[in-house]
Amino acid sequence: MKNNNLVDLGEFGLISRIANAARSGRGVVTGIGDDAAVTALTSGMQLLTSTDMLLEDVHFRRCWHDPYRLGRKSLAINISDIAAMGGIPRWATLSLAIPADMPLDFLDEFTRGFLAMAGEHGVALIGGDTCSSKQGLVISVTIIGEQLPELILRRSGARPGDEIWVTGTLGDAAMGLKLVERGEGEEYLLNRLLDPIPRTTAGIVLAGSGQVTAMIDVSDGILGDFGHIAELSGVGGIIRLADLPLSPQFRAAAAGLPAFPHALALSGGEDYELCFTAHPDGREKIIALMKKCGIEAAPVGIVTSSPEVAVLDANGQPFHQSHQGFNHFVS
Repeated sequence: MKNNNLVDLGEFGLISRIANAARSGRGVVTGIGDDAAVTALTSGMQLLTSTDMLLEDVHFRRCWHDPYRLGRKSLAINISDIAAMGGIPRWATLSLAIPADMPLDFLDEFTRGFLAMAGEHGVALIGGDTCSSKQGLVISVTIIGEQLPELILRRSGARPGDEIWVTGTLGDAAMGLKLVERGEGEEYLLNRLLDPIPRTTAGIVLAGSGQVTAMIDVSDGILGDFGHIAELSGVGGIIRLADLPLSPQFRAAAAGLPAFPHALALSGGEDYELCFTAHPDGREKIIALMKKCGIEAAPVGIVTSSPEVAVLDANGQPFHQSHQGFNHFVS
C-alpha cells in the first residue's frame, strides 16, 4: 500500500525515503542508516564544520518560497560558510521539525532541491533527524568540509592598507524580498533571494591565490559582515558607497522607489557573496582569477587602523547607516 501522506509514512518511512534518494560521496565510509556516519578525511587536511537553522516565518514563508528552491537554499547557505573559509564542502546532515499536516509532496520537492544543490557542489548527505513541529517547519543543516591548514582563510587576518573586496553584486536578495512582500516579482531578483549560489569555486581559488588576508560570506550585509572581519582583525575600514557593485535589475527596481535604497546593498543580507581583504598589489591577479571562475569581483573600500567602519558617499562625505545588518535578538 502506497503512503500518500506524512502520518501514514511515519518518521522512519520519511527517513528511508530521503536516504533512498541520497547518493554516497567522496570519503563516505558509512552513510545514512547507522547510529553515526563514518567519513574519511583526506590526508593532511583539517575539518571545517558549520551549522545553520531556517525557521518558517522567520527566514522563509511557505506562501512564496517553493519547496524545491527552499531545499536548495537550505544547503546553499551552509556551503557558503565553507566557501568563506576557502574550504572544500564534503558532507552534510539534515534535520527537520515538520508540522504533521505538511504535504508529502512538499517534502519530496524539498529533498529533491536539497540533493540537487548537494550534487552540484560535491556534497554527500550522510545523516540527520526528523521530529514533529507544532509551530511551522524548522530546518537545521550541518555542513562539513576540509582544507589544507595553510589554505584556510579566517576573519582575523586583515591588515591596514588592504583593500576590501566583494564578489558578484549586492542587495539583490534584499530587493527581491522587498518586491515579493509587496506582491511583486522580478525573476532575477527573486532567484537571488530564493536560490542563492554559494561561491565555492571562488573561495577555493582565493584561498590558493596567496593574496587574501581575511574572508567572510555576506549573509547579513556587507557593512555588518565586514564589521566581523574588522573586529576579529583589530582594524577598521572605509566602504565606498559609489563602488558597491549593483546589478542592472537592482537599479531598475530602485528606480521605482522614492529614494535610492542604499541600505539594501549595505545591510540587506542574504547575498551569499564573498567579502575579503587583500593587499592592493594583488588587484589584477584577483580580477583575473575571479573571471576564470565566471564571476566578477571589485574592491569597495580600504582597511584602516582606526577601530570604526565608516561608509563614504560619492562626494567622500560620511554616509550614516543606522542598520548594521540582521540580528535575531534585535528588533
